[in-house]
Amino acid sequence: MSNTATIDPSIAAQLGFPKLRYVLVEHERRWLCSTIPTELVRETVEITDLYVDGSNLRLREERFLSGSPPMLRLSRKVDVDASTRLISSIYLQPHEFALLKGALMGKTLRKRRHRLASSDGVVLAVDEFDGPLAGLMTLEAEFSSVDAMRRFEAPWYTGVEVTENAGFGGGGLVTSGIPADFR
Repeated sequence: MSNTATIDPSIAAQLGFPKLRYVLVEHERRWLCSTIPTELVRETVEITDLYVDGSNLRLREERFLSGSPPMLRLSRKVDVDASTRLISSIYLQPHEFALLKGALMGKTLRKRRHRLASSDGVVLAVDEFDGPLAGLMTLEAEFSSVDAMRRFEAPWYTGVEVTENAGFGGGGLVTSGIPADFR
């Protein structure tokens, strides 16, 4: 993720982010993945996302297999383009999370995220999906800049790049399942 220097403030405002100082800019690419490079896994977490109906909101429960306390948050993510999104988040206490989880309507997505070691500053994670998406794995790569994103070469354990296919974003997957042209 990077600072907001690369985002036009008027575009951010049109997308519902009038104050850029409260926004993270994410530069990300995604690939289908057929294997988890276990030698690179440095942490694994169980993630349950509630994508709130009629909104860009996501309620996330992230449970660490190490036993650390869960990370609970409400986020708003809006795409600027296929590889750039604006994100704002509120971290929640367990009682706040429970209150929202009981009140909000939406669709749930479950996955296991394997965070990988990376020597070039790129944040890498393989997402292994559960439920109706079982068998699907994707690699997400997050970059500090557009230049770093463009220079990045896909690792050996990836397949087809799906960054440009919105159906492979969390909201697309939870709403429509795996895009028909990839089944």
